Amino acid sequence: MAKRRRRRSWSRTLLLIVFVSAAVYAGVHCLFRAPQVQAQDDQEETPVQEEETDPEAAAAAAALAAHTERKDNFYTILVSGVDDGNGGSDTNILVAVDAENGKIHGVSIARDTKAIINGKDHKINFAYNSGGSELLAQTISEQLGIPVDFTVTVDLTGFIALVDAIGGVDFNVPINMNYDDPIQGLSIHFSKGMQHLSGQEAMEVVRFRHNNDGTGYGSEDIGRMQTQQDFLMAVAEQTLTLSNVDKVGTFAQIFQQYVDTDLTLGNLAWLGKEAITMGPESISFSTLPGTWKKPYIYLDQEAVLTLVNESLNPYVEDRVMEDLNIPS
Repeated sequence: MAKRRRRRSWSRTLLLIVFVSAAVYAGVHCLFRAPQVQAQDDQEETPVQEEETDPEAAAAAAALAAHTERKDNFYTILVSGVDDGNGGSDTNILVAVDAENGKIHGVSIARDTKAIINGKDHKINFAYNSGGSELLAQTISEQLGIPVDFTVTVDLTGFIALVDAIGGVDFNVPINMNYDDPIQGLSIHFSKGMQHLSGQEAMEVVRFRHNNDGTGYGSEDIGRMQTQQDFLMAVAEQTLTLSNVDKVGTFAQIFQQYVDTDLTLGNLAWLGKEAITMGPESISFSTLPGTWKKPYIYLDQEAVLTLVNESLNPYVEDRVMEDLNIPS
């Protein structure tokens, strides 16, 4: 039965599929190229003459340069899942690719996270609706005190096609799922346990929040995010191999149709090669820590700073609280 698609969190799953498909495809059609990021001192120039005549200015410039020295082969990529045709961004995950040390860490950013956008209080997913990927990346960068180097925006209709293109996914459904919404033509029915999911079935599992009688995870969004992260790991284990080489043409076609990014195909090829080399055991996930107090999730500033420095910081020096700009 046909089901109406809704905005949900698909970008976690799509990221690695995109990397892998782009890596194989671009290996034939272009050179592998590591992404290039703009240095901080290229963005904020201080007049040389002033530095030479003012020791304090020179010291400040030197301190800034040290505080913004980049790690080698470390990139931050914001992946957003957007609604089919309606322009919404329901999923945002900031992915740190530490190719130098062979690690990939993704941090989910709850859509209800409080943010200041255009001078007013909003939920953070409003940034995409207001200014697209650019404003969303800027908002996240300002809050976390680190740059967002690149963005990847995924058309949600590609989720089903991508999962089907890899032949479906074996996944351990965490709980019994029984939910119906006749108005939206939505029907989700799965038994707990290991199952082979098609693209449509996978979409239903990762979008599930609660049963018809109100039971389910007990914490709808938190439980759902955990299921999505577990599903991504299952996809990584079954996708980060060369066994899908014969499906390169299909991957490339879907990639070109559903993904919008400022990374070049050569960049994605390089990232895909790195992801394959690292393997799924080098991939981890977490959620930006915060507390729900209607209507927002308020971020825990100390916990966020720790997470940034442990997993997201592309700079050699640790970030300090003054670098963050988290609204209270």
